[in-house]
Amino acid sequence: MPKTKRMTIDEAIDLIENADLKTLGKMALARKKEMHPKGVTTFVVDRNINYTNICWVDCKFCAFYTHEKKEDAYILSFDEIDQKIDELVAIGGTQILFQGGVHPKLEIEWYEDLVEHIHQKYPQVTIHGFSAIEIDYIAKRSNLSISEVLARLKAKGLSSIPGAGAEILSDRVRDIIAPKKLDKDTWLEVHREAHKLGIKSTATMMYGTVETTREIVEHWDYVRQLQDETGGFRAFIMWSYQSDHTQLKRELPTITKTTSNQYLRYLAVARLFLDNVPNIQSSWVTQGSYIGQMALLFGANDLGSTMMEENVVSAAGAKNEMNQEEMVRLIRDIGEKPAKRNTAYEILERF
Repeated sequence: MPKTKRMTIDEAIDLIENADLKTLGKMALARKKEMHPKGVTTFVVDRNINYTNICWVDCKFCAFYTHEKKEDAYILSFDEIDQKIDELVAIGGTQILFQGGVHPKLEIEWYEDLVEHIHQKYPQVTIHGFSAIEIDYIAKRSNLSISEVLARLKAKGLSSIPGAGAEILSDRVRDIIAPKKLDKDTWLEVHREAHKLGIKSTATMMYGTVETTREIVEHWDYVRQLQDETGGFRAFIMWSYQSDHTQLKRELPTITKTTSNQYLRYLAVARLFLDNVPNIQSSWVTQGSYIGQMALLFGANDLGSTMMEENVVSAAGAKNEMNQEEMVRLIRDIGEKPAKRNTAYEILERF
């Protein structure tokens, strides 16, 4: 079958703004079935571990972070982290999503000790950790290059890095919602350097603040271009801005909560546009289990994580929860075959 012509930015914008939702769903589901013809929908059993909530970046959309001298500031001890991993292993978990605030004083040696400790004590658990801004800041703080930081952490046991911190890859948007955060080119560079070292990653997008439709599609285009170059993205994950308790909501109260229609619309076109990214996760954490399930009919082939612990979006008002049994039921309910996977999207167990 000949390869179809690649979707352009203008074509994607037109679909988002003008196509009806049912048609988008049919198109995205057909593309998903082309890419995943066996009808298997996967999920991972993991735990988010936020090793610190101390952060100097002050993103306006974030309700999780605090400053070093505040009463609620913390850095988890290795013993506290071990306890969390013990609980994960006890339920058959295979991955920790490991990230924190961007601590102003921690240097590379602290991170090396931490990764080495976890990797040696729990070799069966994949460390999927440290967002691009954490890597970039560790490099600056430790007078190292981004590549040196990644190589040193990989040597201690870091397996892959999450796409967190992408938000919208538009410097106009970033200057409004997170003016201290790394720019789009640096986010892309961290992932490029990781991929060069054989460290796979995910790409993410948080929408629903001040971005335009074109900026959303341009974000996908940056991801698609880098994937053409490196092939290092395993998956794309998209979620909507959660506004409760955030500075951005106080500054821009006219930003309205995004709809499920918008989420499914963006998701479907993302599946069509990102023709070189193999997996798309459903964001049930921000959308709820019903729309999370609907996303599987709009291009998503992965239900994401059971998320044993989640502190960041829950701090901003999203309180959805799901366990393995419910994921299996939701997947079966739409006629697909549920399977537990690891970080590399290798099947561990079928149901």
